[in-house]
Order: sequence, then structure tokens, then C-alpha cells
Amino acid sequence: MSHSSTPLPYSVIVTRLRAAGCVFAEDEAELILSTAADPAELAAMVDRRAAGLPLEHVLGWAEFRGLRIAVDPGVFVPRRRTEFLVDQAVGLPRPADGPAVVVDLCCGSGALGAALAAALDRVELHSSDVEPAAVRCARRNIAGAGEVYEGDLFEPLPASLRGRVGILLANVPYVPSGDVELLPAEARVHEPRVALDGGGDGLDVLRRVTAEAPRWLAPGGHLLVETSERQAAGAEETVARSGLMARVVTSDELYATVVIGTRPGTGHGR
Repeated sequence: MSHSSTPLPYSVIVTRLRAAGCVFAEDEAELILSTAADPAELAAMVDRRAAGLPLEHVLGWAEFRGLRIAVDPGVFVPRRRTEFLVDQAVGLPRPADGPAVVVDLCCGSGALGAALAAALDRVELHSSDVEPAAVRCARRNIAGAGEVYEGDLFEPLPASLRGRVGILLANVPYVPSGDVELLPAEARVHEPRVALDGGGDGLDVLRRVTAEAPRWLAPGGHLLVETSERQAAGAEETVARSGLMARVVTSDELYATVVIGTRPGTGHGR
């Protein structure tokens, strides 16, 4: 939709968004203008964004590693820093023969699995989330690239995956319960709390994942989890306690911290 045909001029949209506290008002105005199908939808989108709805929920999509990921209301918005986790997964050794077996736990919109499937030649992708809205969204984003299951962590996955997983992505919630109220309203109000709240020290869900991960990983397979800088040491220790070889990798540019846990053993493209 061109700027000239809109009842809401670009400058008015920018002013409204800036007044609502949108730091990147110009960029957001451009995105909303290019996404809205008609003037009525444009006005409604500007109203929703000014009222504090996350931009990605207003647009209906988020950009993640060059892909347009559908993001429905009430679904966790993939963060740009999480691209670093996918970058790390892409760089890991993989089996020379056959597809990489990938599991994406707490998959949300399905962005991580979709991005990894797009980056690798051959992938057998299995994703799961406990939130029905996320599962519906992930099925759209992953489409023919893999399966999406509804349930708690490993519980809905086929038992046949045990001992076969080469890459286990687990972007688990890691905000300590007491800090959830300190998050920006966009996340606190519009995203599912289950996707944010990691319990007292923020590591509760990670502990549940690491307790089971060694049974699902193939020898030489890898678990990748995102955490915060201040929780990195605790997260690394949690991963190591499960018998995985743990290391921390960071990106200053993306302000991202990832713990990689590798199941001892060979036979995984080494």
C-alpha cells in the first residue's frame, strides 16, 4: 500500500508511535504501512501498536534469520539474539550420511527449527510446545519441514527418537520468577508467562531438560540452550551435572549467551 493512498499519513503514524514510546517509530511505521492491506486495517494496526501490542503481533510476523515467521497473538516472539543459538547449531559437526535429527523443545512459533531446516541440507525436524496457540503457529511456520507436537517438553515426542537426536534446541524460559514483573509490558502482558518464567533462579525448566537430554541425544549429539550472561555459570553447571560436556559461547554483538552440552561418544560426523 503506497503512502499517498492512506488516510493516515506516514508523519502522523510516526508521531503517534513515538508518543506511545516506540523507539524505532520510523521503521515501525514503514513496516505497518507495507503490511496493511487497506486504510481500515492500517488504522487498526496503528491503534494496536500504540496500545502496546508487540510490533510482531501487530504485523503478524517477525523476521528471524532472514525468514518471515508468522507470530500469532499470545505466542512468544522470536528474539534477534536467538539467531546466535541457530548459528551455533549450524556450525556443529553432523552425520556424513542421512539427515540431521533435530528436536526443538519449547518451540514457540517454530522459528528455530524453521531457520535450522532452511540452513541445513537435510533435516529430520521434531518440535514441541506446551501452548496450543504456539503449536498452531509452529505448524504454519514449519509446514512440510517437520512435525510439531503439543505437550510438555519431551513428553509428546515419539519414543523412537531416543538416542537418535543430533541437535537438541531448547530455548527454555530463563527469567527468574521474581524478575518477570520487571520485563517490558510487551513481553509481560502479551506473551505467555510459561514462555518467560524459569522459576526461582530461572533454571527450573533447564534442569528438567538436562535431566532427560542424555537419553534422547545420540552419542556426540548436542544440546543448545540460551541463557542470560549472569546465569551462564549456573546453566553450564546444570548441563555438566547431567553428564554432558558443557561449554559457554557468547556474542557481544547480539548480547547472546548459549550453553552447548555434548553427549560423550563418537559416530556423529567426527
